[in-house]
Amino acid sequence: MSNETLNEEPKATVVAAEVKAVVEALIFASPDPMTPKMLFKLLAEEPKEDVLAAIEALKADYENRPGLQMVEVAGGYQIVTRPDLHEWVRRLFHERSSSKLTVQGLETLAVIAYKQPITALEITEIRGVNTSGVLSTLLERHLIKIVGRKNVVGRPFLYATTKEFLIRFGLKDLHDLPKIEDMAEALGFDPPAGLTENTPREDMLPLDEDELESLKVEGQSE
Repeated sequence: MSNETLNEEPKATVVAAEVKAVVEALIFASPDPMTPKMLFKLLAEEPKEDVLAAIEALKADYENRPGLQMVEVAGGYQIVTRPDLHEWVRRLFHERSSSKLTVQGLETLAVIAYKQPITALEITEIRGVNTSGVLSTLLERHLIKIVGRKNVVGRPFLYATTKEFLIRFGLKDLHDLPKIEDMAEALGFDPPAGLTENTPREDMLPLDEDELESLKVEGQSE
């Protein structure tokens, strides 16, 4: 084996390690989930296969980290604390009760998540109470958005969940939603009766982003 060959092999290893380090730093520093597309753009001088290899290597590394994990949410990646340590992290930030959603907010958000796109009247029929104030709160927190109008008399707004919803609940996409009973138990509220009765699981799957896109109307914001 020539000296030239011996010198090339360590160099390739160093380059791969540097790409991995950069990818890790970008994922950690980004306030939003870092998508492969954005990584390709930021590391435009690196082959895409090297960037993808770095992502896979990091995922393997974080499998065994005791305090942190690398998760895939909303089409991208984040480095976050492990769920069993959340109580300790909450102590650090002194989470205020005002930042939490009310039971009414959680119920309404669950209805929208599992039945989207859905109108305010349909939400009210499922929950049995008026939800206009709750909808305003969810809109303000960017957990839901208006995606269009239903083609019926009055053309009411249709509501659906947002990318922020996926991030907050650690979901890769809408099809990662658990059963409504499991979500309600985890968040500490009783699922609205109208959402669970006579609602087979296959009918609860929400529309994907392409289907929601077709419902958007001109002038509606994300």
